[in-house]
Amino acid sequence: MEALAAGVGLFATALLLGGMAFFALVVAPAVFRALDAEAAGAFLRRLFPVYYVWCAGMAATAAVALVPLAWEAAGVMAIVTAGFVFARQALMPRINAYRDAARAGDASAEARFVGLHRLSVVINLAQMLLAALVLVGFAGRAW
Repeated sequence: MEALAAGVGLFATALLLGGMAFFALVVAPAVFRALDAEAAGAFLRRLFPVYYVWCAGMAATAAVALVPLAWEAAGVMAIVTAGFVFARQALMPRINAYRDAARAGDASAEARFVGLHRLSVVINLAQMLLAALVLVGFAGRAW
């Protein structure tokens, strides 16, 4: 049973990290190369909710599967899950609202958009780092 839990937990963590890296390094740049800035933004605005749900699902799966093996790793993945839920439910709506307000001419909204967007990037990078640490921890048998 431990082997199955390890397999599920590590596979979900690897899928999460790989998906996040693919999105950041391939998908987003390709969208901005293929579409004008406004169309790219509209496309990504529709894609991000799906991205966050998928990532939260992978992280939650990993967290649950890793509980019997390494509660520390499970806790890390639970934190990663919470970050995705926060980003989708709290951060993304505010980012979109400030972006819309800035496009409508609200000069103060642009600074808020930039700050919240930067926060979302920092959270995403931290989540990638945490997922990588879980994988490295298991590779090195630290957990």
